Amino acid sequence: MSSQPHPDRALISINCAIVTISDTRSKESDRSGQLIQEKLEANGHQIQDYTILKDDPEAIINHLKTLRKQKTLEVIICNGGTGIAPRDTTYDALAQVLDKTLPGFGELFRYLSYQEIGSRAIASRAIAGVYSNQLIFSLPGSTKAVQLGLEKLILPELVHLVKQLDHQ
Repeated sequence: MSSQPHPDRALISINCAIVTISDTRSKESDRSGQLIQEKLEANGHQIQDYTILKDDPEAIINHLKTLRKQKTLEVIICNGGTGIAPRDTTYDALAQVLDKTLPGFGELFRYLSYQEIGSRAIASRAIAGVYSNQLIFSLPGSTKAVQLGLEKLILPELVHLVKQLDHQ
């Protein structure tokens, strides 16, 4: 079974934003945000915005509203705040604003996580969808989770999904 049933022939550069949601990380200590940036750039994509926000639903929603005004921005990749602790509010904020969800993203992410970390994968509230014609992915904050989500799900499908939104 091929990991990419309909390969995208053309190399297309996607305009992306990275949002790290954490009460403790800085640009210097944000290994997950840095990994997202490295992987996107290594695949020919452009970073238009890289922000670290406190885990606060209002701040997350307000930042998404700001990002949606960037008409050339096509994809937002968030990391952090996807667990069930009281301060983990990323899922709750995104669920309020997504116009469409991609339930398969969270399902597949948890399945792949289960293969690596076992039953603890049930605590992940990874989510993806569309907000104001921008694709949004939300991953846990751990670097291993970010790497898994990028390599197995996001990067293989990024161009295809953006084309589905009719950006190209």
